[in-house]
Amino acid sequence: MRILVTGGCGFIGSHFVRHILATHPQDQVVNLDALTYAGNLDNLQDVQADYPERYRFVRGDICDAAVVGELLGQVEAVAHFAAESHVDRSIEDSSAFVHTNVLGTHTLLEAARRAWGGQGGRFLYVSTDEVYGELELDDPRRFREDWPLHPRSPYSASKAAGEMLALAYHHTHGLPVVVTRCCNNYGPNQFPEKFIPLVILNTLAGRELPVYGDGRNVREWIQVRDSCRASDLVLRKGKPGEVYNVGSGRELANLELLERVVGLVCRLRGLDLEERLALRRFVADRPGHDRRYALDTEKIRRELGFAPQTELEQGLEETVRWYLENPQWCRRVSSGEYRRP
Repeated sequence: MRILVTGGCGFIGSHFVRHILATHPQDQVVNLDALTYAGNLDNLQDVQADYPERYRFVRGDICDAAVVGELLGQVEAVAHFAAESHVDRSIEDSSAFVHTNVLGTHTLLEAARRAWGGQGGRFLYVSTDEVYGELELDDPRRFREDWPLHPRSPYSASKAAGEMLALAYHHTHGLPVVVTRCCNNYGPNQFPEKFIPLVILNTLAGRELPVYGDGRNVREWIQVRDSCRASDLVLRKGKPGEVYNVGSGRELANLELLERVVGLVCRLRGLDLEERLALRRFVADRPGHDRRYALDTEKIRRELGFAPQTELEQGLEETVRWYLENPQWCRRVSSGEYRRP
C-alpha cells in the first residue's frame, strides 16, 4: 500500500512513518509536512537512507489543494496526523488551529473524494480524547465512542470540527473514513513544550517545574509505539465510518506524573530528588482546563484485537533515558537550530 502520512515530521507522525516502514516491507510512505515549529526533519534523519525506495518527503501545506491533489492521485491511503495540537497556543491564538485542523482536513477530504471517486482508498483521521469534554475526578465512567462530543478548548473544537467533516464525507460521499480518538501520547522526540519532555529538561537544567492549578488534573497516557500500532490497525482493518478509542487505561494526576518523571531523572543522573522537587511551582490554571479524561477501549480490543504492550513505568523510563542520551537533539530543538537548513 502507498500511504500519504500528513505531519510525518511531528512527534506521533514520525513514529508512525517508522512503524509502517519497519512493519510492512511492501508499503511505501509519502510524508507531507509543512515543517512548522513542531515539524522536525531530525526526527526522521536516518529514514531516507534506510528506505530510499520506499520513503519520500514532500514539504507542503495540507491546505494547498494543488499539492494535496497531486499526492492523493499517487496513494491508496491517508494517515492524517498533521495538526496544531498545543492547547495553550490555541488559547493565545486559535487561527492556525482553524487553518490546519479544519481547512486542511477539508482540503485532504476533497482531494481524496476526487482521486478515489468513492472507490477504494482508506482515510484515517487522527482525533483526540479531548473532543469529549471532561469527566469529574470521582466519576467512575469512561468515555465511549457514542458519548456526545463537548470540546471545551479552541484546539479540541478544531479537532472535533475536522472529525465531523471526515465522518460527513463518509456518510455523504462514501469516502472510507475511520477515526481514532487517542489519549495523551508520550515517548522519544516529543517537542519540549509538552508536559513530560518539559519536566525532563527543566529537571536536568535546574529550572522551575510549572504545574497548572492544584496539579490534580488527570490524563490517560499511552506510549507512542502503542498508539501507532493502534492507528495502523484502524487504518487497515477498521470499519469505514466508525470511531475507535485508543487508550492504555493508565491514568495519572499531573502532579504525580511530574514526581515520577523527576524521580527517574534524578535516579539516572544522580541528582538530589528533594532539591529538584523543590523547583515545583503551582501557577495560574489554564482557562477552561478539563479536569479528567478517561477512555473506554473495549471496542478496539474486541473488534481489532488491540492491546497496549508497554507498561507506563517501562515507557516513562525509556523516554527519560532517550532524552538523557540525545542531548544534541534537545539542544537543536531548544536553540531553534533544527529549523535552519
